[in-house]
Parts: sequence; C-alpha cells; structure tokens
Amino acid sequence: MRNNRILFLILGLFFFAIGGLLLVTNLVADEPFHTSFLLMFALTVMCFCLSYLSPHFQQKDERMKLIREKGMFFSVIALMVYLIIFNLGLQIEFFTLAANELLHILTALIICTVFISFVVYSRIY
Repeated sequence: MRNNRILFLILGLFFFAIGGLLLVTNLVADEPFHTSFLLMFALTVMCFCLSYLSPHFQQKDERMKLIREKGMFFSVIALMVYLIIFNLGLQIEFFTLAANELLHILTALIICTVFISFVVYSRIY
C-alpha cells in the first residue's frame, strides 16, 4: 500500500517534469502553439490523485463504490457541459481549434475531472 503511494508520487513528478519540458520547448519554439503538454499535466493530476486515493482504493467497501459512482456521475455531467461549450464555441467561431488540439483539451479535461471528483467525494464521504 505504501509503495503504491510512493510510486504514484514519483510518476506524478516525472509527468510534471515532462509536461514542463514540453511547455518550455513549446514557448521557445517559433512554431504554432501545441497542446500536447496538456496530456502530461493531466497525467500528473491523475498520478497525484491516485497517490492520495491509493489507501482508499485498497478497501473494497460500500464507501469506495459510492465515491466511484458519484465521481463518474459528476464526470459524465461535466463531459456533457464540456461538449456543449466546445460545440457552441466552434459553431459561433468564438475560437478555432484543430481536431488534435480539441482532442488534447477534451482528454485532459476528462482525466482531470474524473480523478479530482474522486478526491473531492473521498473527502466528503
């Protein structure tokens, strides 16, 4: 159990370093802005959340099932809101995004929403 927390913490720091490196190279380069660094930061959030949740996930009780259920329900609602915002924003040309940029942003938002909602619900219940 303790090894899982340390492993997730080390992986989170590793992903944070890679994401920071991608962001710095993205800012230094004279090319258009890439959103690939968002995935590394999303993985960082995921690893840090799993580091916190590791002792909770070891238990297979009703509390953990409730946390997962509520977290996933909130994440589905948030995903619908994200999709509506992106759909409206693209249709009225509030912003223009390439398909891969949109997928990077949506994937990062989904990963962060799921695992942060797990942490929030673990604190509540």
